[in-house]
Amino acid sequence: MRSATGKLPLAGVRVLDLTQVVAGPYCTMMLADMGAEIVKIERPGHGDDLRRTVPYKGRDGHQDYFNSLNRSKKSVALDLKQAQGKEIFLKLAKEADIIVENFRPGVTRKLGIDYESIRKINPAIIYASISGFGQTGPYG
Repeated sequence: MRSATGKLPLAGVRVLDLTQVVAGPYCTMMLADMGAEIVKIERPGHGDDLRRTVPYKGRDGHQDYFNSLNRSKKSVALDLKQAQGKEIFLKLAKEADIIVENFRPGVTRKLGIDYESIRKINPAIIYASISGFGQTGPYG
């Protein structure tokens, strides 16, 4: 997977990871495996819901599911509903190459961090939204 120069294909790419549970963290884990720098944004005092899964028998105190899907990532706790947390996120977004999110439809717009808002400060951003049933329509 390394190039002739020894670099991974996504070396130098910064990804802001606004995902939790399985689908989103798996996506960003694969990007990390290819060399991208992943900055996972988690809710203060709560984190990713996957941190609260029941551990395997005999593995009390371990977060096996969370750790397996979030390896090679940096993590920061930001409250995106508060002005300071949103301000920090927007500074990160201005310098990011990719944002990956899997909020419920409409949440990013409500928070002011949807694609349209982010591209105003970073026109080159790649913005990926992961949804089980789409962003629009009867099951969105």
